[in-house]
Amino acid sequence: MLKREDYFMIQEMKAKGMHVTDIAHALGVHPRTVRRALERGGAPRGRKKNRVSTLEPFRAEIDRLLGEGIWNAMVVFRKLQEKGYTGSVITLRRYMHPKRTLRPSRATVRFETEPGEQLQNDWGELWVLVGGIRTKVYVSVNTLGYSRRFHVWAALRMDAEHTYEGLVRGFEHLGGVTREVLVDNQKAMVIAHRAGNTVVFHPGFLDLAGHYGFVPKACRPYRARTKGKDERMVRYVKENFFQRYRTFESLAHLNALLEGWLREEADTRVHGTVKEIVGERYLREAPVLLPLPAVRFDTSYRERRQVSWDGYVEIRGNRYSVPASLCGQTVAVRIGLDDAVRVYDREDRIAAMHRLRPFRDGGWVTVPEHHAALWKEAFQVMKRDLSVYEEVATCS
Repeated sequence: MLKREDYFMIQEMKAKGMHVTDIAHALGVHPRTVRRALERGGAPRGRKKNRVSTLEPFRAEIDRLLGEGIWNAMVVFRKLQEKGYTGSVITLRRYMHPKRTLRPSRATVRFETEPGEQLQNDWGELWVLVGGIRTKVYVSVNTLGYSRRFHVWAALRMDAEHTYEGLVRGFEHLGGVTREVLVDNQKAMVIAHRAGNTVVFHPGFLDLAGHYGFVPKACRPYRARTKGKDERMVRYVKENFFQRYRTFESLAHLNALLEGWLREEADTRVHGTVKEIVGERYLREAPVLLPLPAVRFDTSYRERRQVSWDGYVEIRGNRYSVPASLCGQTVAVRIGLDDAVRVYDREDRIAAMHRLRPFRDGGWVTVPEHHAALWKEAFQVMKRDLSVYEEVATCS
């Protein structure tokens, strides 16, 4: 049953232009209940009951969470449920609503874009427990400007290779590419801003843009909040997902939880600005996205190495075997973000594949077939006829 406070919230949301269905979803009631309240001009009058609110024993805990900066009602609701709260989320929202005026905020002017026009890219960082170790994790967030659907991917680095991988995974998750991509002034994207609003983009980022067919755009220096939609999503990830989950078995476990959270929570939310369910609004944007290319962009690390005369290349403190025919040659080495090591010959053909060992492990990784020719040659030397040496010794 609606209370007087509920009706005032209905009035306020209706005045802001929200649809009846969205209001009902926010309050956790049937749309017919909202319509009746608007037609009636107030909440239904019933017999007043003297009873203690189910929220009463949890007020101190709610205030503590708000004091820690946790303002997402669903996150607070789930934390209270863990402590035995049996009330509804609307009761919690009624309690939190008057307190939101105390929440520190920064004004951001947002601009709207057409479907398929723009994607915004940004990074966030925070400390979490991964495998029982306090670890600094970076999250790549890519947000569609029109529908606000977004993708997030966690990594242990924020270098060029991981930046490009985050974008590629974002395109794949969203099912296509926008006509332009707006980025911050990270060195993996932007080398410099010059006179006349000229931007010098990183060659690797230009290769990525050419591969996927989008136009790169950069924020003006010291104006990263130009891409406020994506910055808001970074904050949303931190205040929602990372408030619900703080401990992870591994980085793979973290990303698996993120994928489920995107599907079950982020895509089903009613966005506060556009007043629509994000997943439904995305259905109008998906058809106009540029298609993904047939071949995925290669985001692996690229290095050149000299093959030693014993048939090994040194990579990050460890030695890996290559075919004996490459001894003394310079080869190309690509290290994937999945720790796959690929060695290419002069004709750009894969000559050897390995799994990357821990940095400076001092290990030797050998594939016996690589050095079969070397061993055969060594064996022939060992079998050489020594009678000639015996004759020399006799003559002397």
